[in-house]
Amino acid sequence: MRSPEPSLPAPARLVAVALLLAVLTGCVVGVDGYGRARRLRMKNKVLEMFYHAYDNYMTYGFPHDELKPLTKSFTDSLSELGNLNLEHLPQDYNGSALTLVESLSSLVILGNITEFERGILWLSENLTFDVDARINLFECNIRLLGGLISAHLLAKDYSSQLKSGLYHDQLLHLAESLGNRFLPAFETPTGLPYAWINLKYGVMENETTETSTSGCGSLILEMGVLSRLTGDSRYEAAALRALRKLWSMRSSLNLVGTTLDVFTGKWIEYSSGIGAGVDSFYEYLIKAYILFGSDEYWDMFHAAYLAVQKYFRHGPWYHEADMRTGEATHWQLTSLQAFWPGLQTLVGDVAAANLSHREFYNVWQRFGVLPERYLLDYGMLHPTEKYYPLRPEFAESTFYLYQATKDPWYLEVGETIIGSLNYYTKVDGGFASVRDVSTMKLEDHQHSFFLSETCKYLFLLYDDSFLRNRNYIFTTEGHPLPIRSTWHEKFPATHVPSNWTFVKDQSQPVRMSAMSSQVCPETVFQKSVGSPWESACHVPDVYASHRCGTDDDCGIEAVTCKKRSCSMAGYCGLWLVIY
Repeated sequence: MRSPEPSLPAPARLVAVALLLAVLTGCVVGVDGYGRARRLRMKNKVLEMFYHAYDNYMTYGFPHDELKPLTKSFTDSLSELGNLNLEHLPQDYNGSALTLVESLSSLVILGNITEFERGILWLSENLTFDVDARINLFECNIRLLGGLISAHLLAKDYSSQLKSGLYHDQLLHLAESLGNRFLPAFETPTGLPYAWINLKYGVMENETTETSTSGCGSLILEMGVLSRLTGDSRYEAAALRALRKLWSMRSSLNLVGTTLDVFTGKWIEYSSGIGAGVDSFYEYLIKAYILFGSDEYWDMFHAAYLAVQKYFRHGPWYHEADMRTGEATHWQLTSLQAFWPGLQTLVGDVAAANLSHREFYNVWQRFGVLPERYLLDYGMLHPTEKYYPLRPEFAESTFYLYQATKDPWYLEVGETIIGSLNYYTKVDGGFASVRDVSTMKLEDHQHSFFLSETCKYLFLLYDDSFLRNRNYIFTTEGHPLPIRSTWHEKFPATHVPSNWTFVKDQSQPVRMSAMSSQVCPETVFQKSVGSPWESACHVPDVYASHRCGTDDDCGIEAVTCKKRSCSMAGYCGLWLVIY
């Protein structure tokens, strides 16, 4: 029997919070060589974009939900999300002012506190959710509930800049009213919520029981924060119960499907990936860990992330696979997948994030924007999903990667995005979605997320002053939520000046946080640890010398996420096996 080798401090693993400050506080590491004048010029271009879209909405769309920029009219997308005919709504229904709610946090980030005040006052006096309208729970959660909660927190943080006596928690009261209307959706045998609910009457008779993984697994941030702000635990409890049930339904490969039945708890669609229907499920696991500090979220995310890397990844791309077997089902790129490099940056898998991001950029350059679906196996556009609805995910990942690396190349990518949006989608009445990227024919719709996310991430790419000396995470709709120690379920067992949150023992990987000391993780690693970043998929070999007796002594490669094996000579590695 081999005696164990002396334990050595394992290199620090970059996990979730480790890269948070580099991503979200905009600390500067050296000079990126981009130039202040150029940066200011691009910042001003984004400001022009935002206000062109926002002012046109306020002129032609407000107080309805979203703008139709080609006809300079409006659409009440809150009800349309439920496929409701507008004739079924009360005659005096004027919409939820969705785009205004979605724009509030952007206004603060852009420094327009005056317009932020106006928005608060109008919503306080006019917005109601006592409406006979069938809505999508997931969409209303991330757009309306998230927008209201984020704006409430910003109003409290910026209270000294608001008019005296202007704000007394009106947005929180609206959020609470909306959250209460969500709760009947969770009254199912499984605890998994219905996808659709009527704001006035709850779950309607004969309502569909089919929902998506994102629809029931991406509610924990908004509803968790609502519970912490109101002291009412019901919101977080409902969202967490649904998340736990969803995770219990994973396959033996730690994969989940795309759609399921909320009554039976059975999967409907077994093919899954990192795109539509599943994307924000992964995103909210890691962000819930950052925001609330519970290891339960990390354990779920880590297992799910390793499974994604093992079964979905093919070089820089991610295909879809059957959750039961891991066999590939669809080889396609979807525009929603472009969020993944940003998520990987949060957990420290920067090398893999960069590879995927560059492939998305290549597709963007080929078509001028990012098509909704691109068939990788045929190298062609999907025949019916050729549109680009001004989605933010590629800009989001560009922002994260620039904050992590300070590589000015990402600023140049931002220039490309801004140039494309202005050239192809800007019209007199705002910014229009692209119906067909092969012809650049436009569609009469300016989605609210263009203001809550697309413009926001592009602005932060060139001016991150809002994030300096602060810690935020962004919801899947781009709404900032502050990271507060009082929201964490437990405090660090050990706190040391090098910014380590807690240490299990010297033989275990160290989880790190940049939240408290307000320094860049790269500085922490180089000075305090003396080793480069490691990705979240990396599992070190048992022994620092890489010696092994069996495959169990070997870990997982950081970049390829492949399992290492033990050679006949007794060393771990990615060995070529010849039969």
